[in-house]
Amino acid sequence: MENKSLSFVDQLAVSGDVVLNLSTMANQTIKLGGGLRQDCDAISVMKAGKLRFSKPNKYWVESSQKRYVPHAEDSVLGIVVDTKTDNFLIDIKGPALAFLPVLAFEGGTRRNIPKFEAGTLLYARVVKANPGMNPELSCTDASGKAAEYGPLKDGYSFECTTGLSRMLLSSLTCPVLDALGKKLSFEIAVGLNGRVWVNGASPSTVIIVANAIMNSESLSGVQQRIMVEKLLQKIQ
Repeated sequence: MENKSLSFVDQLAVSGDVVLNLSTMANQTIKLGGGLRQDCDAISVMKAGKLRFSKPNKYWVESSQKRYVPHAEDSVLGIVVDTKTDNFLIDIKGPALAFLPVLAFEGGTRRNIPKFEAGTLLYARVVKANPGMNPELSCTDASGKAAEYGPLKDGYSFECTTGLSRMLLSSLTCPVLDALGKKLSFEIAVGLNGRVWVNGASPSTVIIVANAIMNSESLSGVQQRIMVEKLLQKIQ
């Protein structure tokens, strides 16, 4: 039965298409990401795009758009807009500002509340994202550890489509990142909200990585690797 559920994966779907039938997926627990909705046993598409699947059990619709719709457990890159007594207000490119409780950090207490200036870039996790409400963020993973979350210093950040963000995060061997990583040393953080942060030993490294990522969205895996080789040849 699993092959039946995977038959729509990587295929283009439009709003209203039923792509999964839970009645044929007995004893399987699945997670629904962006662009999908459940109506009884039918899982249907809410927006046009490609149905994606990541092991063990997550499905979502990948579409290239500038606007980000928050979903719980998304990792996002947010920009501090304002500081309140109990929360930081964060721009995550969504329909409304998100809030980050001042205690939502590893070991967070009233005695060690972090101080962030407006414009600070944070890597955070979406904890709650209910329609009509401001999304809630945390700078810890589900176990309360900081993991990779927190402020990102130095480096360069830029915006992209949500589809490109998902492509960068969709596999451990994303072709453009794999090709860059074999020749260059750099740090990267990708937010599902269409923001990317890159840091490297030199400005030229950061520029090459950022340009390669922005050029990669419409390219196949082979084309991404060729494009990276050409970029690297220009600086040799």
